[in-house]
Amino acid sequence: MLAQTLDPTLRSHPDYDQHEQVVMCDSADLQAIIAVHNANLGPATGGCRIYPYVSGDQALSDVLRLSRGMTYKSAMADLPLGGGKSVIIANPATDKSPKLMLAMGDFIESLQGRYVAAEDSGTTVADIGLMAQRTRHVSGCAKNEAFGGDPSPVTARGVFDGIRVAVSFRGQSDLKGIRVALQGAGNVGFHLARMLVAAGARVIVADTGRDRVQRAVDQLGVSSCSPDEIFSLDVDVFAPCAMGGAVNARTVGAIRAGIIAGAANNQLESDLVGDILLQRGILYAPDYVINAGGIIDIYYQTQGIRDHARIDGHLQVITRNLELIFAESQRQGRPTHVIADELARARFQKPTGKIATA
Repeated sequence: MLAQTLDPTLRSHPDYDQHEQVVMCDSADLQAIIAVHNANLGPATGGCRIYPYVSGDQALSDVLRLSRGMTYKSAMADLPLGGGKSVIIANPATDKSPKLMLAMGDFIESLQGRYVAAEDSGTTVADIGLMAQRTRHVSGCAKNEAFGGDPSPVTARGVFDGIRVAVSFRGQSDLKGIRVALQGAGNVGFHLARMLVAAGARVIVADTGRDRVQRAVDQLGVSSCSPDEIFSLDVDVFAPCAMGGAVNARTVGAIRAGIIAGAANNQLESDLVGDILLQRGILYAPDYVINAGGIIDIYYQTQGIRDHARIDGHLQVITRNLELIFAESQRQGRPTHVIADELARARFQKPTGKIATA
């Protein structure tokens, strides 16, 4: 395994945030990066993403931002976990193979447990199962009886509960008749759409994959639109459930929804975009707070606990956090993402103290 720690000049990278370790593998079998952001509260845990990045720097930016988000996510979810992430530079549709997954398993094993991988965009439960042949530092692996498999439904459940909190904060008691523009109909997006429809919401779906859109239309009865139209629809909620950076300098002015609440990581391109949302009166549910259901499920998998009532009870931390963040943002007149960051840092910057609720 040809793994190496990245050059010390990494500290000057705009997305570097006091990361503890960043390691790259550049071999004939695998091009990948693992980033450990912070392990004060426990082993750095986060998904393994496969994506055809246009450059190594784009991949580095993604893994740095995603690993940082995992630290904040686990801290806000009251979990004894740190934040980490891995990215494989490849096209999941054409480049994925058992050989690639096994090589990634070797790469993860080389960190000797400092990083625990799980499913993410471009990877599946089966992929994690292949990695598990080379490392025990994975979760979400259906072939391992201690693990429950795909965390996507639990992620969707947390986002669904978070949308209900946001809608309630804006004065409506339930989701009946609420219009939701859902960007991304993959694993999490599909489960979220199903829950929203069952609650009486009117859902419009957009995705770059036509088959995913068609599945949602055929099985759930949702409407659809083009990926470019999804931002400017006259809806109550915009739910980003695809790749990061959906709310950016180009799209923020087009968004007509009064609430942004979705499953994607790193939804805001920058802090400035979050400031604009506050100025426009748009209520933003910080991504790593509302989408924490998956990491909560992953934690219980690593403990071999499949007590669904216990997991459901832990998921309530998402609604409690959002209620606090929304109230403090309103009281202080400051953006929700700023309030959330302050709360998270206060938790993970303390290396001791009782965090686990399990």
